[in-house]
Amino acid sequence: MNTRRLVMAGLATLLAPMLARAHPHIFAEARLEIVSDDKGEIGELRNVWRFDELFSASVVLDFDKNSNATLDPDELKEVGQTVLDSLAEYNYYTSISDNGKSVKVSKPDSITVDYKDNQLLMIFAVKPAETMPLKGKLSFGVYDPTMYTAMDFPTDEDLSVVGDTIEACDHQVVRPDPDEVLAENKDTLTDAFWSDPTGTDMSKLFATRIEITC
Repeated sequence: MNTRRLVMAGLATLLAPMLARAHPHIFAEARLEIVSDDKGEIGELRNVWRFDELFSASVVLDFDKNSNATLDPDELKEVGQTVLDSLAEYNYYTSISDNGKSVKVSKPDSITVDYKDNQLLMIFAVKPAETMPLKGKLSFGVYDPTMYTAMDFPTDEDLSVVGDTIEACDHQVVRPDPDEVLAENKDTLTDAFWSDPTGTDMSKLFATRIEITC
């Protein structure tokens, strides 16, 4: 598998072998801010992803066209465009629940990419594809539905809310215990899930999330 295919497999999980999808191959530290607007609705979700050095190095090898061992502005822009196009199928790794209803996000305008301290950094914002008033119980998270890329929030502060309206709501970070998830869902987590998590959408049960109650 050449490096461009690795990028596509890791970030879009389009080329990952079926049985390998249930195990992370790429690791990223994430930060997510849920922002409310002046209408008392969810305005946008701001993402910052920092990828592990091994994967970052592989991206440099593939996109470093002038062979200067780094990524120049035009090369960084190409990486961002590749990810922007690839992750649309996976809702940009975004999980939103509006009182039990799943909500998609709109395609972001762009994904800003940087390369610092041997790590690839991606910054972008997404907006809910439909209006989301701050009412009832809302949930937000970031995860790869195929489990090929592990998205980790190092501290609870990496999942936060921004804006007077949303800050007035109750909010808490939930970090599911894998053993408890397995025990509670043993009848539904079948072999089909482990061989193709995308087909079952059950991997979100394991994902860290922030729950907001207004």
